[in-house]
Amino acid sequence: MNALRLISLATLFIIAGTRVPAATLQIEITPKVSGENLQPASLRYQTSAGETFSITRVSYLVSDFALQRSDGSWLEISNSVAWLDFDQNRNSIWLEKIPAGEFSTVRFTVGLNTNLNHTDIATFPASHPLNPNLNGLHWSWQGGFIFLALEGLWRNAAGELDGWAYHLARDTNATRITLAVPLVVANETKLKLDFDLATLLNAPRPLSFGKDSSSTHSRDGDPISAALVVNLTGAFRVHKITSLTDAEIAMAHPKPLYLPEKFTPYPFQMSATFPIPDLPRDNPLTVERVELGKKLFFDKRISINDAQSCADCHALQKAFTDGRKTARGAEGVFGPRNSMPLFNLAWKREFFWDGRAISLREQVLQPIQNPIEMHQSLTNLVEKLRSGKVETDYAALFTGAFGSPEISVEKIALALENYLLTLTSFNAKFDRVLRGEEKFTPEEQRGFALFSTEYDPRHGQFGADCFHCHGGPLFQSQSFANNGLDAAFSDLGRGKVTGKDSDNGKFAVPSLRNIALTAPYMHDGRFATLAEVVEHYATGVKRSATLDPNIAKHPDGGVPLTAADQRALVAFLKTLTDETFLSVNTPVGAAEK
Repeated sequence: MNALRLISLATLFIIAGTRVPAATLQIEITPKVSGENLQPASLRYQTSAGETFSITRVSYLVSDFALQRSDGSWLEISNSVAWLDFDQNRNSIWLEKIPAGEFSTVRFTVGLNTNLNHTDIATFPASHPLNPNLNGLHWSWQGGFIFLALEGLWRNAAGELDGWAYHLARDTNATRITLAVPLVVANETKLKLDFDLATLLNAPRPLSFGKDSSSTHSRDGDPISAALVVNLTGAFRVHKITSLTDAEIAMAHPKPLYLPEKFTPYPFQMSATFPIPDLPRDNPLTVERVELGKKLFFDKRISINDAQSCADCHALQKAFTDGRKTARGAEGVFGPRNSMPLFNLAWKREFFWDGRAISLREQVLQPIQNPIEMHQSLTNLVEKLRSGKVETDYAALFTGAFGSPEISVEKIALALENYLLTLTSFNAKFDRVLRGEEKFTPEEQRGFALFSTEYDPRHGQFGADCFHCHGGPLFQSQSFANNGLDAAFSDLGRGKVTGKDSDNGKFAVPSLRNIALTAPYMHDGRFATLAEVVEHYATGVKRSATLDPNIAKHPDGGVPLTAADQRALVAFLKTLTDETFLSVNTPVGAAEK
């Protein structure tokens, strides 16, 4: 297996023109509960057994759409697959090149056919619904996809909150849905469907978290997954048929910003097993922009007193962190949160611990202006770079990167974004073991087994259940989670950004790659060692209303782990250190010291 894959610049310039096929059918599916719109994270629903519960996650795959003609024949729609997710506001699939006409029935599958379910995930483009970095539904090293993920909290017989997580997977559980609907497909048609979660959990086979179990991962013979399959067939209903608006049809396709006539494509490096990232099409990677961004990253003049560069809080030898509990600003003031590592950012959608920035170009400007961090106005920064008092000839660098010597805030952000996107880490011992080049020690192998196995005593599983949040080759997810650090929150985290009580105490799930280098840990740096982190998940988890369901379903305190198992987990985590990443990115030259 090749360790390295390069993405050429050509793949970034596929700029499709706006095109409206002769007939387009948009199928929109809305999660409901007993006919009402889903209220996420609200303990307002009841199972048939009278258990009060909430729903915090509805994420699923649909595929193999077909329409039945009036003569009884079927129009099979090729390449029809979608990832739908309530929290991400993804609720539609667009079916194009549909011949106009009358149809009597729509058919689709919740899940994937066998071939598609086991396709090499590294082949899916960044925007493809089966790209695992996009959907977060790939079953990690077990192989295949989770077809349907439902999660939430429920109140047990003792009145305490527990988590529940029903994950439907495996080829045999792909479920065909058939709905009779008098459908006339014209130029632009929308079919609205409801997905009733009350039916899914209660009829015709009622499920009880207390009696049946609060989790399932669809093993062979599992009664919960069997009930979900039966209930799925009646959970979808036709809601309405309408016409698409012009706004729904229009598609925006960004064009490259300030691209000079001559430029050198930068070869983006990644593991052959990584999913393809969604690199910004309006800021293509070029050698000239990366060079400029790197100069800016290591330039102390980016701070108000010329005393601190980006690299001072993101040091290479610590995987671009700083080793402090919380970050120290240019003027000696300490902020409230830990400095996050900077690698594999090309696969992230939101930035900072609370996700308040939705792009790297937005993220890089905030620390510069923050009064606790660099405390520099952007206007002042531009004037500094324009002046002749700097060692680096920024006018020449901006000309090479953008075709003009003009220095602007937008170009500074684009250059820093370009550089940060190139920081990819993918050649740790773990990767070499997967390629057959090295072997785990027995303790590391035990740690990997614990990491990759859920804790589900009812089914004889006694793992550490780490992979739910840190699965896949990136060892991270795109989610925000409350991992039980506190019962009450002094820092609301994601909740401060969204304003939702259901997001209080949630923070970004970080990558575990290079984790041995990035101590101290958590958003506030409260744990000094990896041993302390593992101990937290074994004994220190505190319950609250927003505790992640995949943690809340475990016993009080966390997943019971012996001292030996905890050491094994730490040993495995240390195999995620990428020495190649450290050596390749070592800065050279006086301007970068």
